Amino acid sequence: MRPEQYVKRHPSPRVIVAAVIITAGRVLACERSSPPEAAGRWEFPGGKVEPGETERQALARECAEELGVRVEVGDRVGPDVPLAHGRAVLRVYAATLLGGDVPEALEHRSMRWLTVDQLDSVPWLPADVPIVAELPPLLKV
Repeated sequence: MRPEQYVKRHPSPRVIVAAVIITAGRVLACERSSPPEAAGRWEFPGGKVEPGETERQALARECAEELGVRVEVGDRVGPDVPLAHGRAVLRVYAATLLGGDVPEALEHRSMRWLTVDQLDSVPWLPADVPIVAELPPLLKV
């Protein structure tokens, strides 16, 4: 098989980005309202990188759409997390709220600010579990 044939049969995975928003030693967790199989599970806010966007631009857009906030996107948190049997990958970034913005649950059922001791108090979506494991050092005040 020629390389160009391989690329057509095996496209690059879709990139999903998510934000770990930390304020005063607490991280923002969001409860899904849909789809039914994910409703009631918790995640970090974010979404798909659209054509022509960088990962950071997509994350800033998603935070504005989902939470009504502006963020400064920082460093990566944790490893790439494979999704959808390898057809997508989750990449998580630290993010800081800008200008006193306060998140609102515009697309989620609810939100909580969790301390390091509360990380296990919500049922996380499986894709977010490896990222939760990376948080304790980041949540030390």
